[in-house]
Amino acid sequence: MPDQKRKKLTPIQQQYQEVAKRHEPPRPLLRNFTRAFLVGGLICLIGQGIQDMFVRVFDFTEKTASSPTVAVLIFCSVLLTGFGVYDRIAQWAGAGTAVPVTGFANSIASAAIEHRSEGLVLGVGGNMFKLAGSVIVFGVFSAFVIGIVKTLIKMGGIG
Repeated sequence: MPDQKRKKLTPIQQQYQEVAKRHEPPRPLLRNFTRAFLVGGLICLIGQGIQDMFVRVFDFTEKTASSPTVAVLIFCSVLLTGFGVYDRIAQWAGAGTAVPVTGFANSIASAAIEHRSEGLVLGVGGNMFKLAGSVIVFGVFSAFVIGIVKTLIKMGGIG
């Protein structure tokens, strides 16, 4: 516990914190790291397999196969979330399921499912985009800044 917060505690509260810390079970970090690595790697491997399928079966290029690959991963993540499977996998694997596309799709779908009783607009839409809104704004802003930097670099290279 940080010293600033510890100073605000009474002596009895400090004693309780020490006793609680002694009795706290140790976290199995190696097991957690291994599970996260395996599941995250498996999700990425599946994504690579889907992309290879689009390239081989549908004659996409690697560049054009990326968008449908992401769409399939999002669809699978939302489907598994709807059936309650993704949450069980996430509970076992921890951070390994937070691979950006599937983890983000899971969090959006979970928010939509959780608030569906409040209605489509205020429940599903409103709560789903509480989470997504900040991510979308950050993504748009980052793309804007990168676009300006790229333009300035190109203009400097021309002159």
